[in-house]
Amino acid sequence: MKKLFFILLCIFIETGVIFSTTGTDTDFALGADVSIQFYNQSIYYPGDSSSEPIYIQLTISNNGTEPVRFKIADDHFFSIDFSAVNTRNRALDHTEFWVRKRTTSSHIYFRELSVEPGESYSVIENLKDYVSITQPGIYLIECEFFPELKRNITGESYVTSNKLTLEVKPSPGPAAVRILPLSSADRSILQAQSIPPDQVIDYILSARQKSQWDQFFLYLDLEQMLSRDPVKGRKFRNESEAGRLQMIENYKTELSQATVDRDISTIPVDYTIERTTYTDTKGTVTVIQWFDYRTFRERKRYTYYLGLKDDIWRVYDYTVDNLGTE
Repeated sequence: MKKLFFILLCIFIETGVIFSTTGTDTDFALGADVSIQFYNQSIYYPGDSSSEPIYIQLTISNNGTEPVRFKIADDHFFSIDFSAVNTRNRALDHTEFWVRKRTTSSHIYFRELSVEPGESYSVIENLKDYVSITQPGIYLIECEFFPELKRNITGESYVTSNKLTLEVKPSPGPAAVRILPLSSADRSILQAQSIPPDQVIDYILSARQKSQWDQFFLYLDLEQMLSRDPVKGRKFRNESEAGRLQMIENYKTELSQATVDRDISTIPVDYTIERTTYTDTKGTVTVIQWFDYRTFRERKRYTYYLGLKDDIWRVYDYTVDNLGTE
């Protein structure tokens, strides 16, 4: 057994993967760093994991010159743990879900990953799957990463991340909107309103003309738009909740960079709403939009398809017809 341990130790030394065992040093390999940040900064409230999530992005960065290697469990509960303390320095309890996961005897499936210099690896976790947050208040959040998996044995190697300050607001009641996007301009809360389909389209196009991306995305059903592609739609349905959120964020980035759906993300210099029709749950708005180029102006007819959910109209698809140049 001692000989086997010595051989494994030599292998780790040769590959440059020596992990901290104290949990206080964020450098678990030369140039490596573990950090956390809020994913989709929002207004947070007490509540259960699914209805009031607090998403945290954990990033393992390689700032050195050699590859960083580690194991990551398919079930992240065996690679990651979170802790939280209140202003009285009292630690919050783990959730019953976490306790069941950690005490159930089962095989741990994992992958061995290698992060090259200058690259990083990230996962997104719901803090409330790990820590029970039932009361409003100010909390200090920290993450522990186990590069050799968390097996509940003595002397496990782990590293700690930076700390985040989490503010949990008192619950405003069941009728209130909970996790709300924030405006990138002034960090004020953006809240979708119950307005008719033609006003929704006017809002979207006006926001695009002003390059206000938060407002532009507010009335887009990004999940449905992303799922129009059969391949992406199938992948989206098979993803975890965190994976779906990541796909939506990637889609938003692609829209803002005009690498997908360029027709809807291109800025119109002018537009006029031509016709609006809708039933109790579906709506259609046609709009004539003009686009300026160096030597000509192009005119197109956009048909936006909207669906009503929770009394809010959102665009889930669109078509474009070219009407020629002027």
